[in-house]
Amino acid sequence: MNLDTVKIGFIGFGNMASAMADGWITSGAVPAGNMCACAGRYEALVSRCEVRGMRAFEDAVDVVRASDVVVVAVKPYMIEGILAPLTECLAGKAVLSVAAGWDCEAYERVIPGTRHLSTVPNTPVAINEGVIACEKASTLTDADHELVFALLELLGSPIEVETRLLSVAGTVGGCSPAFVAMVIEALADAAVKHGIPRATAYPMVSQMMVGTAKLQLSTGMHPGAMKDAVCSPGGTTIRGVAELEAAGMRSAFIRAIDAIEG
Repeated sequence: MNLDTVKIGFIGFGNMASAMADGWITSGAVPAGNMCACAGRYEALVSRCEVRGMRAFEDAVDVVRASDVVVVAVKPYMIEGILAPLTECLAGKAVLSVAAGWDCEAYERVIPGTRHLSTVPNTPVAINEGVIACEKASTLTDADHELVFALLELLGSPIEVETRLLSVAGTVGGCSPAFVAMVIEALADAAVKHGIPRATAYPMVSQMMVGTAKLQLSTGMHPGAMKDAVCSPGGTTIRGVAELEAAGMRSAFIRAIDAIEG
């Protein structure tokens, strides 16, 4: 199946589903008219779909029937009630879950015999720069797997992990954009404090973050080595590093992930 002919349906169309739809549209590989969605608040859904060129349906059954790939993007507590009655209708479809806490085994209990994959994406999928944690265990056929991963690669980097690691991979990838945004805001505040206009501070700091991340991805350098390369003996950067260490920056990030994972 070609990407420009695959039909994608969203059951639930909140922030994450919208981000995924935007990413596929932005990629230019998936026509907006090939996507549809249903959601609890139909009037709001219609406007969100119309602005993108997508179709809106009132019923999940209609979404499933119109789709080759069904993205499950409702709240985790709603999944069983919505999907269990659709088990027969989902036969022959590739089901892509983006709900935290729902792995392959959980879906097999609710929609046994269907073809499904559990993932946890993050919001940068909207600009094709996302990280999508994907459970290695799935019931997809080989053809499903090829199609679904081709779609996910349009959104960024799908990374397969063992079931036991899906939660923490989703947490690190899915929650950390909030932490990084806080870092951007804090560094921009520091720039403003020292006289740089805020309109200049935000893009400057954000580009610094992008460039540093791309440098690590391109070279494979250990982050510690990258830090050392900027720190001259007795220089300004090492003094800043020492302050961050004294403030417990590293342990604060680790504790944040610990708090989420429980």
